[in-house]
Amino acid sequence: MNFYLDTPELRHHLNHPLMKRIVGLKERDYSDKDKFDYAPVDFEDAMDSYDKVLEIVGEICGEIVAPNAESVDHEGPQVINNRVKYAAGTQENLDAVTQAGLMGVAMPRRYGGLNFPITPYIMAADIVSRSDAGFENLWGLQDCAETLYEFGSEDQRQRYIPRVCKGETMSMDLTEPDAGSDLQAVMLKATYSDADQCWYLNGVKRFITNGDADIHLVLARSEEGTRDGRGLSMFIYDKRNGGVDVRRIENKMGIKGSPTCELVFKNAKAELCGDRKLGLIKYVMALMNGARLGIAAQSVGISQAVYNEALMYAKDRKQFGKAIIEFPAVYDILSLMKAKLDASRSLLYETSRFVDIYKALDDISRERKLTPEERQEQKTYAKLADSFTPLAKGLGSEYANQNAYDCIQIHGGSGFMKDYACERIYRDARITSIYEGTTQLQVVAAIRYVTTGAYLAQIRTYEEQAVAPEYEGLKNRLKEMAEKYEAAVARIVEEKDQEVLDFVARRLVEIAADIIMGHLVVQDASKNVIFAESAQVYVRYAEAEVEKHTSFISRFNKDELGFYRK
Repeated sequence: MNFYLDTPELRHHLNHPLMKRIVGLKERDYSDKDKFDYAPVDFEDAMDSYDKVLEIVGEICGEIVAPNAESVDHEGPQVINNRVKYAAGTQENLDAVTQAGLMGVAMPRRYGGLNFPITPYIMAADIVSRSDAGFENLWGLQDCAETLYEFGSEDQRQRYIPRVCKGETMSMDLTEPDAGSDLQAVMLKATYSDADQCWYLNGVKRFITNGDADIHLVLARSEEGTRDGRGLSMFIYDKRNGGVDVRRIENKMGIKGSPTCELVFKNAKAELCGDRKLGLIKYVMALMNGARLGIAAQSVGISQAVYNEALMYAKDRKQFGKAIIEFPAVYDILSLMKAKLDASRSLLYETSRFVDIYKALDDISRERKLTPEERQEQKTYAKLADSFTPLAKGLGSEYANQNAYDCIQIHGGSGFMKDYACERIYRDARITSIYEGTTQLQVVAAIRYVTTGAYLAQIRTYEEQAVAPEYEGLKNRLKEMAEKYEAAVARIVEEKDQEVLDFVARRLVEIAADIIMGHLVVQDASKNVIFAESAQVYVRYAEAEVEKHTSFISRFNKDELGFYRK
């Protein structure tokens, strides 16, 4: 079984027209072809390379990672002598992806990477997550190398990135017992030794994904006497130097193959990454944006997994003399699951393309001065990426949870049993709307794009794009939703009351996301018949959601807040 080839939606998104610009920027007009024999010579060659690598990812996931998922969930990792030992299946998975050269996918070739854009890398994450969401947390953390590449020195890049490309793992050590969502409260201490010409880290980190990784990015307090984000810096810790013990692995509900660790730093030797005092303000924000896009991909992969499980069961399970998929109550659930899957995937890859363009231009700006046109392009896509990332992560993770719930429902009592994969995937899904920023924090990140009109402006852009004649009616319905959205935003902004805005923020953000995803899936349907049903179902769903939220907002009185506070 190949998890890439059996999902034609992936190839559809890979072949988006914007990829021509993305690949041209990433490949610097194919200048690597004279230095590396595996570098593409033109756009078609590059796309063929992405396609072939994704096919390898799909094969490994279908033939190795997915079959190992149940045993990994049962066995889990262990702590032995303050070190993590992976489950046997996890180690087999890591060996397979390393031998296939799938570590360091997005890193430049000069460091041993494949120099892939973000979009095919995120597509691989989507596929890996479908096979085992817990394993994605290990494989996907190679994304930390992007932060090291962006903000580390050239010496650090040359020492660490090739190790990741050869298969070493990474972690980002951010949270602490008293610092979860509020990372300004981080207190792990970083002290510089003049005698040793290095930094030493002391303290405790908690809830660290893959906490016994080879290379760590650590957020620590470098400025003595500070209590806020301005006193925090980013450090690189190399496990080869010792000084960090795994105290325990958390006993989690799901993603059990991924060791979530409590770490104790005892004079752990580390080196500064980038400049002092910018650890949270600049570097972690960049790191988290990348991680949030990764969780959006994980969410879509989970949605694909549970949809497949539900569809297969509904076709096989017979009640009252016929397969349950023939009952309206069941095919209603399945069609909405597929619509949410297609809509969240469309949003994911729209976001990844925005990230691709601004990141590539950002990278080029380190080599030469951008032209005025390139600077404007970089600014435009950076804003789009920043505004779309919380939508992709927030709504994608919520849809993953909803689809996992519905998958269990279709299985009935059987879905509550460990005999079926949906029980494990249901547990795995729950974390997606919590870690790397809860859904509530994604709303906090997104709401300014509601009030400034950025989402509405992008919706208007989508309204101007042509669709196939048979979808003009759906586009017109989306335009009507946008009018209701604009009126709801105006109603709240006119209040000039921050508490009122905070209270209805999630509703406003969801309306914007519903309309945006509606446009994206209609555009997909215009180009590919496989999205036809999802376009109809999702626009109908979005209409109901928009009506629900705008009705609430139109009738809302700030005096009612007292009832909710109680």
